[in-house]
Amino acid sequence: MYQDYKNVETVKPGGLDLKDRLVGVQRVTKVTKGGRAFGFSAIVVVGDENGVVGHGLGKSKEVADAISKGVEDAKKNLVRIPLHKSTLPHEQLGKYGGARVFLLPASAGTGVIAGGPTRMVLEAVGVHDVLSKNQGSSNPHNMVKATFDALLKLRGAEQIAKQRGITLEKLFNG
Repeated sequence: MYQDYKNVETVKPGGLDLKDRLVGVQRVTKVTKGGRAFGFSAIVVVGDENGVVGHGLGKSKEVADAISKGVEDAKKNLVRIPLHKSTLPHEQLGKYGGARVFLLPASAGTGVIAGGPTRMVLEAVGVHDVLSKNQGSSNPHNMVKATFDALLKLRGAEQIAKQRGITLEKLFNG
């Protein structure tokens, strides 16, 4: 799922205190020769509020089953996101389908300034100070995936220093 991204650290759910957040539930309809068959799809975000987050989609005839399937799917797709104190290491643009999400680090005390699905993903990651702008599509599925695209592109200072082959001190002191 994350093979297009460099340096993505996948995480096993064992031993983590994960909290799930329901982003949205949609009623879906399948038209058959016998009439309409109704079902539900639920998109869920799980995270430990300390840099680990995942998202999943569950589908079922019952809402509760769809949510539980979404949580199980999200636990299979957990990744570690680099954080800097209570915010992000740098600004980043994420895209998925027609949705674009721009994430900007903010100073301490700013809070999470984000709308809808983006806010739920950022809170699940554990970011406390961030500014964001959602552009294009407002489809919750695409918004969650665009936010994940931005988060997976983030690089921490240690990672940048390692890629450049220099020490952290040299990275910050020139």
